[in-house]
Amino acid sequence: MKEQNIMETKLARIAEISKERPQEIFTSIYHFLNKDLLILCHRELNGKKETGVDGVTKSEYEENLENNIEQLVEEIQNMKYKPAPAKRVYIPKANGKVRGLAIATYEDKIVQMAVKKIIEAIYEPKFLDTMYGFRPKQNCHAALKELSWIIERKKVNFVVEADIKGFFDNVDHEWLIKCIKQHIKDPRMIRLIKRFLKAGIVEKTEYRETTEGTPQGSILSPVLANIYMYYVLALWFEKKIKANFKGEGYITIYADDFVCCFQYQNEAELFMNKLLPERLKKFKLEVATDKTRLIRYGRFAKENSKNGKVETFDFLGFTHYCGKGRNGNFRVKRKTSRKKFKAKIKEIKQWIKDNREIRATKMIELLNIKLRGYYQYYGITDNSYSLNRFKSCVNQLLWKWLNRRSQRRSYTTEEFAELLKQFPLLQPKIYVNIYDRT
Repeated sequence: MKEQNIMETKLARIAEISKERPQEIFTSIYHFLNKDLLILCHRELNGKKETGVDGVTKSEYEENLENNIEQLVEEIQNMKYKPAPAKRVYIPKANGKVRGLAIATYEDKIVQMAVKKIIEAIYEPKFLDTMYGFRPKQNCHAALKELSWIIERKKVNFVVEADIKGFFDNVDHEWLIKCIKQHIKDPRMIRLIKRFLKAGIVEKTEYRETTEGTPQGSILSPVLANIYMYYVLALWFEKKIKANFKGEGYITIYADDFVCCFQYQNEAELFMNKLLPERLKKFKLEVATDKTRLIRYGRFAKENSKNGKVETFDFLGFTHYCGKGRNGNFRVKRKTSRKKFKAKIKEIKQWIKDNREIRATKMIELLNIKLRGYYQYYGITDNSYSLNRFKSCVNQLLWKWLNRRSQRRSYTTEEFAELLKQFPLLQPKIYVNIYDRT
């Protein structure tokens, strides 16, 4: 434990240097991939996650931990370590499609986390406050709070709702390494990162090379994606767009999703139709045109619209619409987006259907765990109606599928009401106050 504390102190010192000396280039960091850091990463990893192509679990790796780590350190320091291909698995998306994840072997996860800790210590102090995805002490709710503050307090009349087409699958490796080399020029660390990028994917039994992209599901991928987005979008917007536009301009970024706010329509149109596509094209990326649009939005949107109607936009699972507070002043209001609502209900329906044979009280207990997680994310200011509607839908689904188990085990209306009286579904709750920016 003492050695791990020392390791954490060293990483904190790297972060401190990076913050104090913005132009600092780190040329010797590979030696931090030592036994202490790797054991620290091993202890932090979740042993319940999906295993990689070798099927080795955390508990199995731990059976001979000392020898495994020592051998791993030797391979790393002698540059003999080579990541195994990641295993491809798929999870459903809200639009009915699937998202491919890359699952590394357990030992590769340890090394990925160690590399992540080192390069994150260097780059985290440099990331702008406009970036919220995959960062310590930042999250979706912080992004929503900041966006509310910008739209309500600044000169915002237009919003560009934007998305990058297949961002994680299309990150250009050459450009990514150039970005990393802005502050990291340890050749051995760069070589190791390249090996992870080129490790490949195994889907079923078929191997596929990875010549581009930084796969979702990888522990290392989020910080690499943030470095790319920092140079491609965040820093560019700060230094070029805000500095050269006459009107005010703001950006809120979460991973590859972002929303831009502008004072003037002509500048918003120029950004969306010309500057943004050109910028992304330079880095081998492109705008997802079906998810990118410009709308009139803000304090004066209603009075300036031709028919008095104000459009809405979606960001981070919420539909943002113009409303008023109790004092009659303009407020950004939110509700769960229709797409996310329907997708979650579909998921709950399938889960209840698949588990309808278990005891009703146990089913309610497990459902409440799912409800709590849902409320903790979507339980924000102004979203009470959507939460209550969601709970009502879950209630109906539970009633429907409990009564499809068998005639003998069906519930009458009165019996079902009594069941929920004794074992109630979790009530919706607002967990996040959008106006608490502490």
